Amino acid sequence: MENRSITDVGGTPGGFGTFVMGFIMSCVGAYLLMNQVSVVGSYWSFYGANTFGITLIPLLFGVGLLFWNGRSKIGWLLLIAGPLFILAGIIANMHIYFQPTTLFNTIVMLVLLVGGLGLIARAVSHTSAKTP
Repeated sequence: MENRSITDVGGTPGGFGTFVMGFIMSCVGAYLLMNQVSVVGSYWSFYGANTFGITLIPLLFGVGLLFWNGRSKIGWLLLIAGPLFILAGIIANMHIYFQPTTLFNTIVMLVLLVGGLGLIARAVSHTSAKTP
């Protein structure tokens, strides 16, 4: 293996400054874009209104089976599946909204994000023009 410098990004010669600039642009663009998003929870609904309790049934049966027999495979399966059902229900009942903003601000956010990703891709791609 030949000697590499800290400025050799992704195994290609040079490009460290381009990579850092792209990374900073991407981070700022992603932050500004995510700052305009609101996540709102809603009422839990699982085959009807306000039925959160029904998603607790697999978890409770799993705990009961494990108290009865600690080596029960079905008990362990239900104990693991119960929180997964609850997490899936929470995620399914979220509403994600993009807050109103000006067109200029939206363009700035997207240009920073996509331009930064482009600079990162350029820095890590192999080009023969950078060879010392």
